[in-house]
Amino acid sequence: MKADPTAQATLLELQAQDALLAQLQHRRNTLPELAEIATLEARAKELDGQRIEHDTAASDLSRAQKKADAEVELVKTRRARDEERLNSGAVSNPKDLASLQHELVALERRIGTLEDDELEIMEALEEAQARLANVQGDLTAVRSELDQKIDARDAAIAVLDQQAAEAQAERGTVVVGVPADLIALYDKLRSQYGTGAAALRARRCEGCRLEINGADLRELAALPEDEVLRCPECSRILVRTPESGL
Repeated sequence: MKADPTAQATLLELQAQDALLAQLQHRRNTLPELAEIATLEARAKELDGQRIEHDTAASDLSRAQKKADAEVELVKTRRARDEERLNSGAVSNPKDLASLQHELVALERRIGTLEDDELEIMEALEEAQARLANVQGDLTAVRSELDQKIDARDAAIAVLDQQAAEAQAERGTVVVGVPADLIALYDKLRSQYGTGAAALRARRCEGCRLEINGADLRELAALPEDEVLRCPECSRILVRTPESGL
Protein backbone atom coordinates (compact mmCIF):
# COMPACT_ATOMS: atom_id res chain seq x y z
CA MET A 1 0.00 0.00 0.00
CA LYS A 2 1.17 3.50 -0.79
CA ALA A 3 0.25 6.78 0.89
CA ASP A 4 1.69 10.25 1.11
CA PRO A 5 4.32 10.43 3.90
CA THR A 6 2.40 13.31 5.48
CA ALA A 7 -0.73 11.17 5.66
CA GLN A 8 1.31 8.36 7.19
CA ALA A 9 2.73 10.72 9.80
CA THR A 10 -0.82 11.80 10.61
CA LEU A 11 -1.50 8.25 11.79
CA LEU A 12 0.59 8.98 14.89
CA GLU A 13 -1.69 11.91 15.74
CA LEU A 14 -4.68 9.67 15.10
CA GLN A 15 -3.19 6.97 17.31
CA ALA A 16 -2.66 9.52 20.07
CA GLN A 17 -6.34 10.51 19.93
CA ASP A 18 -7.43 6.88 19.92
CA ALA A 19 -5.16 6.15 22.88
CA LEU A 20 -6.73 9.07 24.73
CA LEU A 21 -10.22 7.82 23.91
CA ALA A 22 -9.29 4.34 25.13
CA GLN A 23 -7.88 5.79 28.35
CA LEU A 24 -11.04 7.80 28.94
CA GLN A 25 -13.22 4.74 28.34
CA HIS A 26 -11.05 2.70 30.72
CA ARG A 27 -11.36 5.39 33.38
CA ARG A 28 -15.12 5.47 32.82
CA ASN A 29 -15.33 1.69 33.23
CA THR A 30 -13.16 1.59 36.35
CA LEU A 31 -14.41 4.56 38.33
CA PRO A 32 -14.02 3.78 42.05
CA GLU A 33 -17.63 4.81 42.55
CA LEU A 34 -18.77 1.84 40.43
CA ALA A 35 -17.34 -0.71 42.86
CA GLU A 36 -18.58 1.31 45.83
CA ILE A 37 -22.06 1.49 44.33
CA ALA A 38 -22.09 -2.28 43.72
CA THR A 39 -21.08 -2.90 47.35
CA LEU A 40 -23.70 -0.49 48.69
CA GLU A 41 -26.41 -1.96 46.44
CA ALA A 42 -25.61 -5.44 47.73
CA ARG A 43 -25.70 -4.16 51.32
CA ALA A 44 -29.00 -2.34 50.71
CA LYS A 45 -30.49 -5.52 49.24
CA GLU A 46 -29.34 -7.51 52.26
CA LEU A 47 -30.74 -4.95 54.70
CA ASP A 48 -34.02 -4.73 52.80
CA GLY A 49 -34.35 -8.50 53.11
CA GLN A 50 -33.80 -8.20 56.85
CA ARG A 51 -36.31 -5.34 56.99
CA ILE A 52 -38.95 -7.50 55.31
CA GLU A 53 -38.17 -10.37 57.67
CA HIS A 54 -38.41 -8.20 60.80
CA ASP A 55 -41.49 -6.37 59.52
CA THR A 56 -43.22 -9.70 58.87
CA ALA A 57 -42.29 -10.92 62.36
CA ALA A 58 -43.55 -7.70 63.94
CA SER A 59 -46.81 -7.89 61.96
CA ASP A 60 -47.35 -11.52 62.98
CA LEU A 61 -46.70 -10.69 66.64
CA SER A 62 -48.99 -7.66 66.44
CA ARG A 63 -51.81 -9.87 65.18
CA ALA A 64 -51.00 -12.42 67.88
CA GLN A 65 -51.20 -9.69 70.52
CA LYS A 66 -54.59 -8.54 69.26
CA LYS A 67 -55.81 -12.11 69.31
CA ALA A 68 -54.49 -12.58 72.86
CA ASP A 69 -56.14 -9.33 73.95
CA ALA A 70 -59.43 -10.49 72.49
CA GLU A 71 -59.18 -13.86 74.23
CA VAL A 72 -58.43 -12.22 77.60
CA GLU A 73 -61.35 -9.83 77.20
CA LEU A 74 -63.64 -12.70 76.21
CA VAL A 75 -62.73 -14.72 79.31
CA LYS A 76 -62.98 -11.61 81.53
CA THR A 77 -66.44 -10.90 80.11
CA ARG A 78 -67.50 -14.43 80.93
CA ARG A 79 -66.03 -14.11 84.44
CA ALA A 80 -67.88 -10.82 85.00
CA ARG A 81 -71.11 -12.43 83.88
CA ASP A 82 -70.64 -15.40 86.22
CA GLU A 83 -69.73 -13.09 89.11
CA GLU A 84 -72.87 -11.09 88.46
CA ARG A 85 -74.96 -14.26 88.57
CA LEU A 86 -73.24 -15.36 91.75
CA ASN A 87 -73.69 -12.02 93.50
CA SER A 88 -77.27 -11.59 92.36
CA GLY A 89 -78.44 -14.62 94.35
CA ALA A 90 -80.14 -16.00 91.23
CA VAL A 91 -78.36 -19.32 91.73
CA SER A 92 -79.64 -21.01 94.88
CA ASN A 93 -79.18 -24.67 94.07
CA PRO A 94 -76.07 -25.82 95.98
CA LYS A 95 -74.90 -27.99 93.13
CA ASP A 96 -75.30 -25.20 90.58
CA LEU A 97 -73.68 -22.77 92.99
CA ALA A 98 -70.68 -25.05 93.47
CA SER A 99 -70.40 -25.48 89.71
CA LEU A 100 -70.50 -21.74 89.19
CA GLN A 101 -67.83 -21.15 91.81
CA HIS A 102 -65.67 -23.85 90.26
CA GLU A 103 -66.06 -22.23 86.86
CA LEU A 104 -65.02 -18.86 88.30
CA VAL A 105 -61.83 -20.40 89.69
CA ALA A 106 -61.10 -21.99 86.32
CA LEU A 107 -61.77 -18.70 84.51
CA GLU A 108 -59.44 -16.84 86.87
CA ARG A 109 -56.72 -19.40 86.23
CA ARG A 110 -57.35 -19.14 82.47
CA ILE A 111 -57.10 -15.35 82.60
CA GLY A 112 -53.75 -15.62 84.39
CA THR A 113 -52.41 -18.02 81.74
CA LEU A 114 -53.66 -15.85 78.89
CA GLU A 115 -52.16 -12.69 80.43
CA ASP A 116 -48.80 -14.43 80.83
CA ASP A 117 -48.93 -15.44 77.17
CA GLU A 118 -49.99 -11.92 76.26
CA LEU A 119 -47.02 -10.48 78.17
CA GLU A 120 -44.61 -12.79 76.36
CA ILE A 121 -46.08 -11.73 73.03
CA MET A 122 -45.78 -8.05 73.96
CA GLU A 123 -42.12 -8.48 74.92
CA ALA A 124 -41.40 -10.37 71.69
CA LEU A 125 -43.21 -7.65 69.74
CA GLU A 126 -41.13 -4.91 71.35
CA GLU A 127 -37.94 -6.79 70.48
CA ALA A 128 -39.11 -7.32 66.90
CA GLN A 129 -40.04 -3.65 66.54
CA ALA A 130 -36.63 -2.63 67.93
CA ARG A 131 -34.86 -4.88 65.40
CA LEU A 132 -37.04 -3.46 62.64
CA ALA A 133 -36.22 0.11 63.68
CA ASN A 134 -32.50 -0.67 63.74
CA VAL A 135 -32.45 -2.25 60.31
CA GLN A 136 -34.59 0.56 58.89
CA GLY A 137 -32.07 3.07 60.25
CA ASP A 138 -29.18 1.14 58.71
CA LEU A 139 -31.03 0.85 55.41
CA THR A 140 -31.77 4.58 55.33
CA ALA A 141 -28.10 5.36 55.96
CA VAL A 142 -26.91 2.98 53.25
CA ARG A 143 -29.41 4.33 50.73
CA SER A 144 -28.34 7.88 51.51
CA GLU A 145 -24.69 6.96 50.95
CA LEU A 146 -25.67 5.11 47.78
CA ASP A 147 -27.42 8.21 46.43
CA GLN A 148 -24.28 10.25 47.12
CA LYS A 149 -22.08 7.73 45.30
CA ILE A 150 -24.46 7.66 42.33
CA ASP A 151 -24.33 11.45 42.13
CA ALA A 152 -20.53 11.35 42.28
CA ARG A 153 -20.43 8.67 39.59
CA ASP A 154 -22.74 10.61 37.31
CA ALA A 155 -20.67 13.77 37.77
CA ALA A 156 -17.43 11.93 36.96
CA ILE A 157 -18.99 10.27 33.92
CA ALA A 158 -20.24 13.64 32.66
CA VAL A 159 -16.69 15.04 32.81
CA LEU A 160 -15.20 11.98 31.07
CA ASP A 161 -17.90 11.97 28.41
CA GLN A 162 -17.23 15.64 27.70
CA GLN A 163 -13.51 14.94 27.37
CA ALA A 164 -14.26 11.97 25.11
CA ALA A 165 -16.53 14.10 22.93
CA GLU A 166 -13.76 16.67 22.55
CA ALA A 167 -11.20 13.96 21.74
CA GLN A 168 -13.59 12.38 19.23
CA ALA A 169 -14.10 15.76 17.56
CA GLU A 170 -10.32 16.24 17.37
CA ARG A 171 -10.00 12.75 15.90
CA GLY A 172 -12.49 13.69 13.22
CA THR A 173 -10.35 16.67 12.30
CA VAL A 174 -7.19 14.55 12.13
CA VAL A 175 -8.66 11.72 10.09
CA VAL A 176 -9.74 14.06 7.28
CA GLY A 177 -6.24 14.10 5.83
CA VAL A 178 -5.78 10.33 5.76
CA PRO A 179 -6.81 8.18 2.73
CA ALA A 180 -9.72 5.84 3.31
CA ASP A 181 -7.77 2.67 2.51
CA LEU A 182 -5.04 3.62 4.98
CA ILE A 183 -7.64 4.36 7.64
CA ALA A 184 -9.30 1.00 6.96
CA LEU A 185 -5.98 -0.80 7.44
CA TYR A 186 -5.20 1.23 10.55
CA ASP A 187 -8.63 0.48 12.11
CA LYS A 188 -8.29 -3.22 11.31
CA LEU A 189 -4.89 -3.42 12.99
CA ARG A 190 -6.05 -1.34 15.92
CA SER A 191 -8.95 -3.75 16.54
CA GLN A 192 -6.46 -6.65 16.54
CA TYR A 193 -3.59 -5.18 18.54
CA GLY A 194 -5.01 -2.19 20.38
CA THR A 195 -2.84 0.17 18.34
CA GLY A 196 -2.81 0.39 14.54
CA ALA A 197 0.25 2.49 13.94
CA ALA A 198 3.53 3.05 15.73
CA ALA A 199 6.55 5.23 15.24
CA LEU A 200 9.84 3.73 14.10
CA ARG A 201 12.57 5.23 16.26
CA ALA A 202 16.15 4.07 16.67
CA ARG A 203 15.34 0.95 14.66
CA ARG A 204 12.68 0.01 17.23
CA CYS A 205 8.93 -0.34 16.71
CA GLU A 206 7.21 1.61 19.44
CA GLY A 207 4.18 -0.63 19.09
CA CYS A 208 5.72 -3.97 20.08
CA ARG A 209 8.86 -2.33 21.56
CA LEU A 210 11.12 -4.73 19.62
CA GLU A 211 14.23 -3.74 17.71
CA ILE A 212 14.12 -4.60 14.03
CA ASN A 213 16.99 -6.78 12.86
CA GLY A 214 19.48 -5.56 10.32
CA ALA A 215 18.16 -7.51 7.34
CA ASP A 216 14.56 -6.35 7.86
CA LEU A 217 15.77 -2.82 8.46
CA ARG A 218 17.69 -2.76 5.18
CA GLU A 219 14.63 -4.09 3.36
CA LEU A 220 12.46 -1.34 4.87
CA ALA A 221 15.06 1.31 4.05
CA ALA A 222 15.01 0.28 0.40
CA LEU A 223 11.28 0.99 0.07
CA PRO A 224 10.12 4.35 -1.31
CA GLU A 225 8.92 7.03 1.13
CA ASP A 226 5.31 6.66 0.05
CA GLU A 227 5.31 2.92 0.79
CA VAL A 228 3.34 2.08 3.94
CA LEU A 229 5.72 0.13 6.15
CA ARG A 230 4.68 -2.77 8.38
CA CYS A 231 6.54 -3.99 11.43
CA PRO A 232 8.06 -7.42 10.68
CA GLU A 233 7.38 -8.45 14.29
CA CYS A 234 3.84 -7.21 15.06
CA SER A 235 2.46 -6.17 11.63
CA ARG A 236 1.50 -2.69 12.83
CA ILE A 237 1.93 0.21 10.46
CA LEU A 238 5.38 1.68 10.96
CA VAL A 239 5.58 5.44 10.61
CA ARG A 240 8.97 6.84 9.67
CA THR A 241 10.48 9.51 11.93
CA PRO A 242 13.74 11.49 11.69
CA GLU A 243 15.11 9.10 14.34
CA SER A 244 14.01 5.92 12.52
CA GLY A 245 17.53 4.68 11.86
CA LEU A 246 16.77 3.81 8.28
